[in-house]
Amino acid sequence: MKTVKKPWGSFIQFTHNEKSTVKILIVNPKEMLSLQSHQKRSEFWYVLEGNPTLVLNTKIKRYKPGDKVKFKPGTKHRIINKTKKLIKILEIATGNFDEKDIIRYEDKYRRIK
Repeated sequence: MKTVKKPWGSFIQFTHNEKSTVKILIVNPKEMLSLQSHQKRSEFWYVLEGNPTLVLNTKIKRYKPGDKVKFKPGTKHRIINKTKKLIKILEIATGNFDEKDIIRYEDKYRRIK
């Protein structure tokens, strides 16, 4: 990610000439994603709204809007919303994006196979 200053302001560039999949993740209050990893893609998260607790391998930290995280394939990760407000996170995945690439380690919705 880089910021480019212009006479009129600036822009934030998240990817450049990369194959990517872009999503906005919306996590309801008191909910969480599964603890998971991917073998074929890296991910970049940019917190748009709310105060998520993010898990990256063994590191657990609370984030705020404007914070960013980038991680490589194989990283165990999870988004937890411990608050009473929605959380919105911009996700940019680079590499081979396939939902079948998800390896789940913990999941409150019983989706571990």
